[in-house]
Amino acid sequence: MRKIIVGMAIVFAIFGGIMAFLERPERTDVVVIGAGASGISAAIEARQAGLSVVLLEKMPRIGGNSQRATGGMNAVNSAVQENDGLGDSENLYLADTLAAGHFQNDRVLAKLLVEKSGEAIDWLIGLGADLTDLGRLAGHRVDRTHRPSGGAPVGSEVIRVLGEQLVQLGIHLRVENKVIQLLYEDNRVTGVLVRNEEGREYEIMADAVVIASGGFGGSPERFVFYNPDLKGFKTTNHAGATGDYIDLVADLPIELIDMEKIQAHPTVEPHFGILITEAIRGNGGILINVEGNRFTDEMAFRDILSEEMRQQPQGGNFLIFDESIRNGLSAADAYIDMHLVKEAESIDEMAQVLGIDSAILTRTIERYNGFVAGGSDEDYQRMDLPVQLTAPFYAILVQPGVHYCMGGLPINENAQVLDRDGVPIQGLFACGEATGGIHGNNRLGGNSMTDSIVFGRIAGQSVAGVKK
Repeated sequence: MRKIIVGMAIVFAIFGGIMAFLERPERTDVVVIGAGASGISAAIEARQAGLSVVLLEKMPRIGGNSQRATGGMNAVNSAVQENDGLGDSENLYLADTLAAGHFQNDRVLAKLLVEKSGEAIDWLIGLGADLTDLGRLAGHRVDRTHRPSGGAPVGSEVIRVLGEQLVQLGIHLRVENKVIQLLYEDNRVTGVLVRNEEGREYEIMADAVVIASGGFGGSPERFVFYNPDLKGFKTTNHAGATGDYIDLVADLPIELIDMEKIQAHPTVEPHFGILITEAIRGNGGILINVEGNRFTDEMAFRDILSEEMRQQPQGGNFLIFDESIRNGLSAADAYIDMHLVKEAESIDEMAQVLGIDSAILTRTIERYNGFVAGGSDEDYQRMDLPVQLTAPFYAILVQPGVHYCMGGLPINENAQVLDRDGVPIQGLFACGEATGGIHGNNRLGGNSMTDSIVFGRIAGQSVAGVKK
């Protein structure tokens, strides 16, 4: 009997040892939270430096808001732009970025964004991305917005090539695994607590954690809390953009910055919250109100244009474009396929479709075409007048919608998260829309993807530097 008891004790001891071993925290060099463009870029750089990386994504698939990016990615001095001889410069690009942000940007970070932008485009192209089409978005004085040939959406192309790199480099990706806590002691982040798709919680210990979880534009509760004026706004954000970093750092000595600075995109389809790319306006589209009158410079900064649109009668506006613009932007066909677009073979027919007085709409389009022919917008001083609008015509109902959060975690030029005294918290890095300061009061269109790639790469490189 005693032998049986002793034997059972040995078995239980062995079993207990095995279970203790199995329940020990996992160990890796780097944990990256969020598998959008910034998070994947950070993971790639860290892995290429020889580090072990675990990439955690709470949603069922990678991409986040980056997957939805349409208009393009800004850069100066890329191989594509230099070959076109457009006369751009870092100073000009930086000036446009600061002007869009009403000069409230963190100058160091904004300058770094600009300086690293061309390198970011060339890096993506080197990975196999098609970013050979150059266009212009609102607030830019030259063509510096890179996108796939034919004007296709940029986000899906970037996520495609980054996703392929995840596979090629063997980066350990786990979807439906949500980080619910940062492990923190002695002013150092030492790992994360994760909840998987089955509800089981487990720890991963790491030398460094990169927060790339995105903004909070997908959470009306959060964006209204920080900016009550946005109550009732639709959002272009995906459902996972809920500002998870806010809860993760709540117990750390960090003061979030610029949280009330939330950008409304001017052209959002109001029924489904679908972003209508700025490139349609950049290629020559115009905005009219429900009375048929043009009322603004369509290439004004997003915050200014959004406010002007909200002041129009009945709060509704139409984006008007023609066949030449449609042919130059394959993204326009996607809107047609989604049945968001009204089509007409003449101005009279379009007026009837939209319920607008034909004489007013005719006068509006003919007056605009006259400005294009003369090279000067006498009404609203639009600088870029690419094409006259001719039949057939297309129209989409649009209104401003919540699009981007300028605020977030304070970081330095190495993508290290800073405490209240401006000192880096050891082991904690951040990139993408989870950070604040780069864009000031308002983001220049096309700078989001640039921000994600530039600072995602910096985060991954910085992590590697710290590890070494």
